[in-house]
Amino acid sequence: MGTVIMHSVMSVDGFIADGNDRVGPLHDWYFNGDTPIPGGITVSRTSAEYVGPMWESIGVIIMGRHLFDLVNGWEGRPPAGEHVVVVSHRPKPEGWHPEASYHFAGDVRAAIDKAQELAGDRVIAVNAGEVGGQIFAAGLVDEVAIDVVPVVFGDGKRYFGSSDGQHALHDPHVVIRSDGVLHLRYRTAR
Repeated sequence: MGTVIMHSVMSVDGFIADGNDRVGPLHDWYFNGDTPIPGGITVSRTSAEYVGPMWESIGVIIMGRHLFDLVNGWEGRPPAGEHVVVVSHRPKPEGWHPEASYHFAGDVRAAIDKAQELAGDRVIAVNAGEVGGQIFAAGLVDEVAIDVVPVVFGDGKRYFGSSDGQHALHDPHVVIRSDGVLHLRYRTAR
């Protein structure tokens, strides 16, 4: 079974976007270097050494319907992995990129089950936000990966969504300081 990693870029105060779904400077580090990685992105060499192998290990991305609609499912070409599972009570839009390996699941447990089936032993990347927070709160996340950018939003879309309660993480097993971003990874405590 694939490792489930919840991942996103985050402001220092815990937001993945502002209240209007704008990421502002959160993704600036994707373009501040001279080392290319898939997706037309050029990051610092330090970030490329971390992000490149991580993205290559992904077999499936799980995202919520809100993000799917916001980015139009990346036009059927996910930034990493071969498959996408969208958590939604609505089906795939009729006629939308029929060649794309996008699957729709009615809840987070069904999404994880489908992702495990598709991923095999590859990584399952869960986008942070409401759906990611639900998957995390359900105890279905093995690791949390955060790319922290030195900016304060003040409010917006939270990394862990509206999940409440305390959840322990182990000390970070990855801490990489790069240009305009701090890469962190934590194993979850179960």
